[in-house]
Amino acid sequence: MEQNWFFPPHDGIRLDMLADQIGATLEDQTVADRVVRSVSPVYRAKQDDICYMLSRKNRSELETCQAAAIVCDKAIAAIVPPHIPVLLTQHAHTAFAVAGSLLYPQAMRPVQNLSGPPGISPAAFVDPSARIEDGVQIEATAVIGAGAQIGAGTWIAAGAVIGPGVRIGRDCTIAAGASVLCALIGDEVIIHPGARIGQDGFGNAPGPKGGMIKIVQIGRVILQDRVEIGANTTIDRGAMDDTVVGEGTKIDNMVQLGHNVRVGRHCGIAAQVGIAGSTRIGDGVLIGGAAAINGHITIGDRAQIAAMSGVAADVPAGERYGGIPARPMRDFLRDMAEIAARAHSRQKKAGGNDE
Repeated sequence: MEQNWFFPPHDGIRLDMLADQIGATLEDQTVADRVVRSVSPVYRAKQDDICYMLSRKNRSELETCQAAAIVCDKAIAAIVPPHIPVLLTQHAHTAFAVAGSLLYPQAMRPVQNLSGPPGISPAAFVDPSARIEDGVQIEATAVIGAGAQIGAGTWIAAGAVIGPGVRIGRDCTIAAGASVLCALIGDEVIIHPGARIGQDGFGNAPGPKGGMIKIVQIGRVILQDRVEIGANTTIDRGAMDDTVVGEGTKIDNMVQLGHNVRVGRHCGIAAQVGIAGSTRIGDGVLIGGAAAINGHITIGDRAQIAAMSGVAADVPAGERYGGIPARPMRDFLRDMAEIAARAHSRQKKAGGNDE
């Protein structure tokens, strides 16, 4: 890949210092003063790059690797060529993620569009009753509503809309074009471009003449500390209770959370997931892309939902579910194997009849 001017290389971190910061062991101390400036895939890593490997099935990529070091566990270290230093760890994926954050801190949040002096742009629209702490950055065309409160170190990007009475904590990032209404936002929250937080939820009652009558939505959205919300994700405010996303939870792009949904702490929700209203998601839950979650059900702590599943009923804590309707993964895989076997049998019979 040609030089990426959007994210230029780091000035350099010594390999031994990097090892200490990511919790890895440098096997060859003779290269302790080697300097790392960037991250790279294994197959095209150069002498100032660091990379990582999780599986032996990618060993062919080592043939073209010239990395400053490879982050891996003992099993992978055995196949690494002797000219490539090893940073040994039992948690290679996590260690590499930390290394990336050290080498590219500017890539950990949406890119700022700031072109003027720091502070509040004269082209922003800030209501006089808003309370803005020192050190807040508000870019041109952002709108801050009456009575809003924004904590120190927070950055509000161009075109973002912060509604009346919204409270945003410290060191948050509200990216370009996002809207935040009827919401309480904790510290170190990241909201990516185009996200919609706090609009009214979907609720209707049957009308007297066959139509529908909208049900009032007077709750809030609460995003706890260190939550991250992906681009174009929508989180509806509660009807009469609150919609809540727990501390440390990461939500991907184009996810829909309905009114009164409560998501626990440190969950991961992949793109295009839809969660219907009043569902309860426990702590540490992982939900794969494009899964559909029914309303008024509970998914227990540390459960995992496979991509493109349809979850119609409660999922017990710690279980892995998949399929439509979602069921325990062992049952889903058995069903898929039986379907494949029947299909193969039909094809075989059809081929025999042709003969």
